[in-house]
Amino acid sequence: MELYEAIEKRRTIRVMKGKASEEQLKRILLAGTKAPSGGNSQPWEFIVIDDPEITEQLAEFKYQLSLGLSFREGESQEEIEARARHQKKSFDQTSVVAVCTPSGQSQGAWLCIENMSLAAVAEGLGSGIVTYWGNEKKRAEKILKLPDDYQLVAVVRIGVPGEEGFPREMNPARPRRPEFSWVHKNTFVQKTV
Repeated sequence: MELYEAIEKRRTIRVMKGKASEEQLKRILLAGTKAPSGGNSQPWEFIVIDDPEITEQLAEFKYQLSLGLSFREGESQEEIEARARHQKKSFDQTSVVAVCTPSGQSQGAWLCIENMSLAAVAEGLGSGIVTYWGNEKKRAEKILKLPDDYQLVAVVRIGVPGEEGFPREMNPARPRRPEFSWVHKNTFVQKTV
């Protein structure tokens, strides 16, 4: 698959109908490690999670975090609850990879995660990035048995897509900015409306 095609096709997939094969996961992880990192430090560590109990706990932590998030003004508690349940269910039928780094070295990990997401597309798979914060992040790091000087950057869910994901231009919660509206020359100039 051509690079620009993979970039265009990449979507967050929240419904999977099957896990990645072991060989696909190996290729995806290897693609992740080709990302640039400061001083070639390669700060990433991967935990491939195939224990259903750990996966269930990570899904529950994301559910709890999602209950506290509202994306639209006036969103009802029922809508928030439905979205939180959907987040939890997004762990079903997926291969789960925790991406970790030494504390304070997460920048390279995000480049690694993007490579993994694009490699998943090239493999005909979908992916979704899950982040944690606060107490849920600490709980996730504890069940993953991370050393004290390491941090969980994100969990990447990978699998056979069971949906296409939102078209970029049609996500009702977060519409795309107009192309090139984010480009400035020489200095940041505040745009007037």
